[in-house]
Amino acid sequence: MTLDDWVALAMLWWRGRGRRAIASWLSDPHGAARLGRASDAALPAVVAGIAPRLASPGRLSAARDRAGAAMAAATAVGIEAVPWPDPRYPALLAAIADPPPVLWLRGDLTALNGPAVAVVGSRAGTAYACEVSRNLAADLASRGVAVVSGLARGVDSAAHRGALAAGGRTIAVLGSGVDIVYPPEHAGLAGEIAVRGLLVSELPPGTTPRPAYFPLRNRLISGLSRAVVVAEASERSGSLITARLALEQGRDVMAVPGNVLTGRNRGAHALLRDGARIVETADDVVEELGLPVGGAAGAAGGAGPRDDAGPGDAPDPILRHMDAGEVYGVDDLAARSGLDSASLLARLTDLELQGRIARAGAGRFVRAGMVT
Repeated sequence: MTLDDWVALAMLWWRGRGRRAIASWLSDPHGAARLGRASDAALPAVVAGIAPRLASPGRLSAARDRAGAAMAAATAVGIEAVPWPDPRYPALLAAIADPPPVLWLRGDLTALNGPAVAVVGSRAGTAYACEVSRNLAADLASRGVAVVSGLARGVDSAAHRGALAAGGRTIAVLGSGVDIVYPPEHAGLAGEIAVRGLLVSELPPGTTPRPAYFPLRNRLISGLSRAVVVAEASERSGSLITARLALEQGRDVMAVPGNVLTGRNRGAHALLRDGARIVETADDVVEELGLPVGGAAGAAGGAGPRDDAGPGDAPDPILRHMDAGEVYGVDDLAARSGLDSASLLARLTDLELQGRIARAGAGRFVRAGMVT
């Protein structure tokens, strides 16, 4: 399919009842193969194979019209549409249960090229929580870790500002189109992120925020990240949705302890009682993820384990199961390597950054130099 086709598919994703069927197809490593390679298949055939009720000429025509309008709006303001099979589509996100067919991106796309950690918390964050989030984000960013959050008031905005102050990368995931900033007072912050980081949404340009969109965007915050750190959360905080989604996606969940007298952090304390790692400094995060404690963490081009290990060295648990020229899905690699989902996705990201594997479509990988 062409880019226009993928954007039209994304319009069907948001309208009608096709979301579950499309999500099932995207998350199935063999789904695209059954319908023909995505680059060769035509949109009507793909939609008919995914959800026949969506394949009527009227619905497809309406989806194409909306897609054309969205692409025109995106081009006018410098927004890029990155579809699911595009090599720039983040591998970690492509592997979740319901990846969006298209990501709308505004800013520096290289912010996706490295390890990322989400720092989230209460919109009514205490001064303590905001200071901790700002300092934690700054320290992570200075080590080469991208800081992901939701551009909300309180903890989220503090995390973005901390990463920017350290000269690092930050990724803001919006519950609206990336050309519409919510809350409006964060327009300046969003503008700075668009220059020095990245704004991300699955919603097409011009989409205004709605309450239902924010819980949906939380799966993208966790899906883009190696781990989620909850800096402060009440018992009903939306940050706990992000933490739950992170666990479902096989990500690490961590939490910052807070004042037990106010009740403002009971949600985070509940996570700690359930086994989340306590986070006091960035060292706690990078140690848990196996990133270097000192210096830049996970910088692209850094030295990594070799698959041609010498005597006494352990061979890479993924590369040793990948034959030249063969394409492997995430499920296949998990079965072959014996790694749990969190470890597998983290290792795949590292290998891709090192140039030792390449994606042959979202969720499928080959040894580097063997893409067909």
